[in-house]
Amino acid sequence: MKLALAAARVAAENRAEDVRVLDMRGQTPQFDYFVIATGFSRRQLHAISEDIDHKLEDDMGDKRRNIAGYDESRWIVLDYGDVVVHLFEPDMRAFYSLENLWAEAKPVDLTEILKEA
Repeated sequence: MKLALAAARVAAENRAEDVRVLDMRGQTPQFDYFVIATGFSRRQLHAISEDIDHKLEDDMGDKRRNIAGYDESRWIVLDYGDVVVHLFEPDMRAFYSLENLWAEAKPVDLTEILKEA
């Protein structure tokens, strides 16, 4: 959870909106947490993804396994194994609606994390 919360904090610090962390442990054995956030431009989504990489890889020692969507920048997925980060433009987030698709997942309370950002 520490990595997921760090990614959520970085997204919020980069002015992402509607930042959420979903506890996926009861839903799938593939990963433990989704981090979902909305950005409003290609530049903002790139900055969020690069800052998350810096925080999780350089500061916390966790290597990213894969990245998808960076060039298109409408939906960037950062795969850290146990944590998968989804950074969306608003229309893509609404279209794919991961929170509804994974409605059984438990949302993590980010009240304190978002206050700090």
